[in-house]
Amino acid sequence: MVGIGRCASVGALLVALAVLAPAVTATCDDELPTQLVGNYSGLACTPVWNTFVLRYAQGKDNVLRVVLSTMYSTGWVGMGFSKNGLMVGSSAMVGWMGKTGVAHIKQFQLQGKTPSQVVVDKGSLVSNDHDHTVLVQQAKIYLAFQLRFTQPLKSQSVLLAFGSAIPVNDRLSEHQDKTAIVFDFTTGSSSSASSFPEGLKRTHGALNLFAWGVLLPIGAIVARYCRRWDPLWFYLHTGIQFVGFILGLAGIVAGVSLYNKIQANVPAHRGLGIFVLVLGILQLIEMLRTMHIPDELSRSPPGACSRALLGLPTAAISTGIEHCKRVPGGDAVSTADSLRPNKDSKYRKFWNWYHHWVGRLALFFAAVNIVLGIKVGAAGNSWKIGYGFNLAILLITIITLEVLLWTRWRNNSSSTPGPGY
Repeated sequence: MVGIGRCASVGALLVALAVLAPAVTATCDDELPTQLVGNYSGLACTPVWNTFVLRYAQGKDNVLRVVLSTMYSTGWVGMGFSKNGLMVGSSAMVGWMGKTGVAHIKQFQLQGKTPSQVVVDKGSLVSNDHDHTVLVQQAKIYLAFQLRFTQPLKSQSVLLAFGSAIPVNDRLSEHQDKTAIVFDFTTGSSSSASSFPEGLKRTHGALNLFAWGVLLPIGAIVARYCRRWDPLWFYLHTGIQFVGFILGLAGIVAGVSLYNKIQANVPAHRGLGIFVLVLGILQLIEMLRTMHIPDELSRSPPGACSRALLGLPTAAISTGIEHCKRVPGGDAVSTADSLRPNKDSKYRKFWNWYHHWVGRLALFFAAVNIVLGIKVGAAGNSWKIGYGFNLAILLITIITLEVLLWTRWRNNSSSTPGPGY
């Protein structure tokens, strides 16, 4: 029993030490290594994250002296400076001890989220290489460097990260952990950086991918391949396209808000987005002008309009009655409020060409812009694989239905290739 009690006491002590270790090590009580005292004395000090401790001072010449320390065994440690709290677009000072014991500290420009997009010896930070030092002492690594800014730093988005693998050929492995904080270099206070830009970017991408990449293509598929179910296909088509456009518009609004927040330099992505939006608005305007007048009424001859009401859904009957009062017959257009000619009009094929090709152009450029957005937003492999799978399913479905459609047209000599609604 005594042995068991001793084991329990030792176990409790080890647990307590494990819990308290980060709190003990992440303090400013430790003195700087003597090698750093000459150039980095008189620094303010504050713990910032886990075992990371930040020592800093700003001079009158706008030179920021920094010593970043943390517990270390192997791998790399970095401190980045960001304009918007995002990793992509930031510049970072990264230090590590090589396998042969040689210290390294270099600037990296974070152009994306993959190792190949983290470029060494590039970035927006102005410094002199001889002012940089990396030391490892008592299981701690110290990154000491000096940066020159155009004006004194106040509130600044700072990125902290570390990786467990030693860089090979100056290529950083993926970080093991990271955080983003907003640090005030005038007061020494820090707070967690808002996830607003990153969350807004995901919202912008998800809404537009679902709207322009899923719903709207499905609506177009319904219009081309489901016309035997008249008038159900028409209401499905207009309903799906309307919902898809509204979600796409919400995604574009999120994109505008994101641009105003981070001032991203993505002219091609923005330009394509505006072009697709204009095409979508043209389609929506015509859809809203025609969706309440089915072709069953628009092509009804005088005296037969009222009989055509019997085949309409209940929700469309009241609108149909008003249409029968306004349009006694004829074949010029389906209604005075619409640009769509009825099916018997010689102008109908031109309207079909316009409506179909504007829609196809919108969907094609939307797909291109989704791919471009995934790239410029550095969304990662999960977005690429997900959208690629979705695109493959759509293409296989369209090819299969198109083959079946042309087969049916060939077997039915009275059918004319080319959908028209």
